Order: sequence, then C-alpha cells, then structure tokens
Amino acid sequence: MDRSLDRPSASSPGTRRQIPPHTPPQTPPQATPSQPTPPQPTPSQTPPQATPPQAAPPQPAPPEPAWVAGYLRRIGAERPAAPDSAALRELQLRHLHTVPFENLSIHRGEDIVLADAPLIDKIVGARRGGICYELNGAFAALLRALGFHVTLLQGRVHSPDGGLGIPYDHLALRVETADGTGPWLADVGFGEHSHHPLLFGERGGQQDPGGTFRIASAAGDDLDVVRDGKPQYRLEQRPRELADFEAGAWYHRTSPASHFTRSLICSRLSDHGRITLSGGKLITTVRGERREQALVSDAAVLAAYRDHFGLEFDRVPVRMDITSE
Repeated sequence: MDRSLDRPSASSPGTRRQIPPHTPPQTPPQATPSQPTPPQPTPSQTPPQATPPQAAPPQPAPPEPAWVAGYLRRIGAERPAAPDSAALRELQLRHLHTVPFENLSIHRGEDIVLADAPLIDKIVGARRGGICYELNGAFAALLRALGFHVTLLQGRVHSPDGGLGIPYDHLALRVETADGTGPWLADVGFGEHSHHPLLFGERGGQQDPGGTFRIASAAGDDLDVVRDGKPQYRLEQRPRELADFEAGAWYHRTSPASHFTRSLICSRLSDHGRITLSGGKLITTVRGERREQALVSDAAVLAAYRDHFGLEFDRVPVRMDITSE
C-alpha cells in the first residue's frame, strides 16, 4: 500500500494538498520600433509624368522649281507620274528631238557657264542647245528636280586613230530610277548616239534605233561605250561635279586642236533620221538615206536655223578664226 496517500496535509488536517500546475512567467510584449513614414507629396507637389515622345509630323516635299514646267514644255513632255525607267526613256527621246547639239556659242563669242541656273536659262529661256556639258548638265538638273538620282560621269572620246581625248572630254549621266531597274546611262549630248537610255550594268549588246550598243569593261574600272562595234567614249565611274568639267569646256572653247573650234555644227534627232546644219550645208538623213543641200544665202541659213532647230539669230554664225601660237 502506498502510505503517501494517507499522510495528512499540513494546512488542512485530513485533506490532501493540491499543487497548481506551473505556469511560466509571461513576458510583456515588446514594442516594435516604428519605421519613419516618408512624407507624401501634396497634389501641388506631385511631379509631372513624363510624356512619351511624339513622332515628328511628315515634312512637306520642297516646292518644285518654277523652271521645271518651262523645261518640260520646251521638250514637249508631260510631267511624269513617277521617276521610273519609262519616264526617263520618254524624257531622253523628247530632249534629243527638240534641243539641238550645237557649238554656236563658241563661234559667237558667248561664254559657257557650267552651273544649273545659266544652263537652264540658255536651254529653256533662250531656247538654245549646246555641247555635251551644257546639254547633259541641264538634263541632269531636270531629272533631279523630277525625283531621279543622277551621277555625273566624265568620259574621254575615242579618236579615229584609236587614241583617247583629254580628261573631261565628255559628260554623261548615270541615272537611278524609282522602279528599281537600271541604273541607266543617259546621254543627250553626244550628237548621233543612242536614242534611249542604256542599261549601265549590261555587258551584252543592247538594241536601239541608233544602232547596237554595248557597255564593255575597259582598263581598271573604266567602261567603253561601243556603237556597232566601234568605241565611242570611255567612261570613268567615279562621281563628278559639274564644276569639274570647266577645264574640258575651256579646252573645247579655245583650243585649235578641238574639233569644236574647227567647224560649226547644229544637229538634232528627227522623226525618221537626223537633220544637221554645218555652216552653209544642210544635211538630212531619212531612214539611212543621206542628202545634202548647199544654202547659198544668209537668209537661207537663218531660215534653216529657225525652221529646223527653232533658233533665232539676227546674223549668221560664222566660224571663229582660232590659230595656234
């Protein structure tokens, strides 16, 4: 028997003492340190929100120069809807029919100024023609104004003995069009030449009303323009500026060795061939048949300039006497 059960309580006789369960002391809650609250801006202090950048409005195309309409009337052409290969072909052909290749300024004592404004004024305002620098220089300005991309190229003309002319002997145009064809070789300043632009990158034969043309690789990166198997001129592909041709123009205007100082020439493409006035001799070529007519009076010569080329002179141009020193 367990005797501890019968032992009396010290506090209450005959009663067993009840011991309460042990309760651990309660730890008072600790205060959590408060974090400082950042000041909130008032409505008047609210920073402005960044505005996303706005796309710039499209800029209007620059106005077309006033002379463009006059130039198109001069060559009898409508303004093309787009600067494409068909438009380039039409513009070159009309230019060849209406603006003569002529060297009369050299013999009339007129200066040749290689800048857009005087060239356009001569061809459009005075309704004259010119030599290659003038014709292709003005044509380049027209093409650029119509949206074509034009590069000026310098050429050296092949001589009958197989040699080459002076640097900057000729000016021709490399033209890029909006339809992605080409680029094209355009030339309205070489006299009897291709009627239509030639594919610049094509090395095979290209059929044209003016003959079979080929652009052949030459020394370095140069190119020879060949007509019916005969080289016409050699092109350098480096881009040039109009002012670069000043030395060539000066040579052809002043040198006794230049063929331009030796004779008068005025020539243009006709519907069925070509018509040329060389001094007092009128030469017409119709479907390959050549015919010459001597003009025996000043009145007849002036009438030929007027009727066939639209050139009005008060006196007959005569060959300037240039002698070598």
